[in-house]
Formats: sequence, C-alpha cells, structure tokens
Amino acid sequence: MFQNRVKLKFSFLLVGEAALSLNRLSMESDLMFRKNTAIVMVTLFLLTTAISAQANQERFVLISHAPDSDSWWNTIKNAVKEASTTMQVQVDYRNPSTGDLADMARIIEQAIASNPDGIIVSIADFDVLKKPLKKAQKKGIPVITINSGTAKQSKKLGALLHVGQEEYDAGYGAGIKAKSSGVKQFLCVNHYITNPASIERCQGYADAIGATLTKSMIDSSQDPSSIEKKVQAYLRRNPETNGILTLGPTSAHPTIRALSKVKNADNIHFSTFDFSDEIAAAIDNSVIAFAIDQQPYLQGYMPVVMLSLYVRYGIYPSNNMKAGPAYITLKNVNSVRSLAGTVR
Repeated sequence: MFQNRVKLKFSFLLVGEAALSLNRLSMESDLMFRKNTAIVMVTLFLLTTAISAQANQERFVLISHAPDSDSWWNTIKNAVKEASTTMQVQVDYRNPSTGDLADMARIIEQAIASNPDGIIVSIADFDVLKKPLKKAQKKGIPVITINSGTAKQSKKLGALLHVGQEEYDAGYGAGIKAKSSGVKQFLCVNHYITNPASIERCQGYADAIGATLTKSMIDSSQDPSSIEKKVQAYLRRNPETNGILTLGPTSAHPTIRALSKVKNADNIHFSTFDFSDEIAAAIDNSVIAFAIDQQPYLQGYMPVVMLSLYVRYGIYPSNNMKAGPAYITLKNVNSVRSLAGTVR
C-alpha cells in the first residue's frame, strides 16, 4: 500500500511537470517549439512508465472527419496505436468513409451508445456535431477534441480540452510568409469546403496578403484528376496569380502535378497544410516552399495519455494544447519525414 501511494504521488508530480511543459509550448520559433515538445514527451514517458502497471484496459473511441482516402491521418493513427500500447488501453478509430459530416454525427451517437470510457473527436462542424456531443456530456463521458475546431468551441461542448491549432492563425501565418516572398494574388485549393475550418485557413492567408477570398478560393472536390484540371484552369484564367495554398495532401498532390504542366510555375509560391512523402519530395525539389505542420503525432498521442490520466486519477492539464503551427522547410524536412506515410 505504501509503495502504491509513493507511485501515485510520483505520478502527480510528473503530471505537474508535464502541465508546466505544455504551457511553455511556443510558436515563436520552430526550434524552440520542437525543443519544448521533446521535453513534454520525455516527461510523459516517465509518467506513463510509473503508472502503466495500474492500467485497467479502458476503452476510448477516436472519431475523425477524415474520409478513408485522407492519408494525413495515418500519422495520428500511428500515434494512437503507440499511446494505447504505452497506457495499456484500447482505442477504436472510426470515421465517415466519404467524409460526410452527417455520417460522422451518426458515428458519434453510436460511439456514445457503446458507453466508452472516453471520446476523442475532431470538431469538423460545430453546428452539425454539437447535438450528439452534448449527449456525451450528459452521460458523463469525458471528451477531448482534436484537430478541427477551436478551443472556444471545445469548451462549449463541455470537453476537457482541445489539442490542435487555431486554423485562422495558421493560415494567417502562412500568408505572412508568402507576402514576404512577394505574393499578392493567390489560389486556395479547398478540397473539403463543407468544413468551416478549411475556410478559416484560406481566410487567414487572404487577410495576411490583402486579397479577397471569394475571388481566390475554389471548391476543388476530392477527386485527384478534377483537382488537377481545376487548378490548371484557374491559373489560365488568372495569370497574375503568384501564390497557391493547398489544405492537405488530398489537394496538394494533384496541384503538384498541375504545376508541372503550366507555364511560369517557377514564379508561383506554393505552400500547403500538412505533410506526406510526396509533399516532402516537392519541398526537396523546391516546388513547395513550406508545409504548415500541426504536428499530428501530438494530436494522436497526447489525448490518449490525457484521457487515461483523467479516467484513472481525475487529473488533466489545465490548459488547451497548441500543436501548431510549425513550418516544414528544406532545412528541417528530413527530421519529420519519418513520421509521415503509412499506418505502422
């Protein structure tokens, strides 16, 4: 009994250290951002080592808005798998196969009906998802929100906290970097326009460079060949365009191919959200200037750890966790390349 008390006190001390480390995360510098992230991960490793023997095989459900074709979420899946092994919990991953948000709402209701110990969910559309997520709150099921949505929306839903990036701020930061490279007119290739977070990304970029979003954004759909054709057509109609923003691998990959077929592509500043092997190769070849990294590994790993701590001991960090934005450029692309790709 005395040894268990010592372990528990040690766990609480480590949790305090982890919370302080989380609060120090800064977006002012990529180097400092990643350094602080490393501190958090080391602290959590010590914590989980101390408490893993007390695991009770809790079951959590992670529900994302991503369609099956969205490879970016593979990094989150890998992180969830590793965190569930470390914490000795079960985590079920569920998603709408086509990205339909009404289907996502139904999946959330099904998850709640199964009475899990906790739910991790992306706020793809607050208005669509607030009703089913309020049911989780009424049933006393703890929720952590990730990725899409804002900290304010997360709080309104009664979630413990939000792990992700502010989408408008991320877009604005990308726009500031593009403006410094001379971008005045841009194209936002929006492949999931039904998600309000996507428009926030484009709007932030537009505001940063002083452009009008309605003239600068296309609903590209998610079909690769359609995206490629729409990008080419837009650039032919708007030859003054000297900047492109894509919102993830789904739209980035076809845009890379489109640029290989248009004139003056070298004069277009190309940036994208998120990361993949193909995006890494485009950065290597100076086709893409930078990728906006919201550190999906943290978005997958940290919520599993936090829910485990909350369910077992009633403790969790007092603040939301900003996972981004950070920027992947030619200087640091190799350091993050290994985290992207297929599900391990």
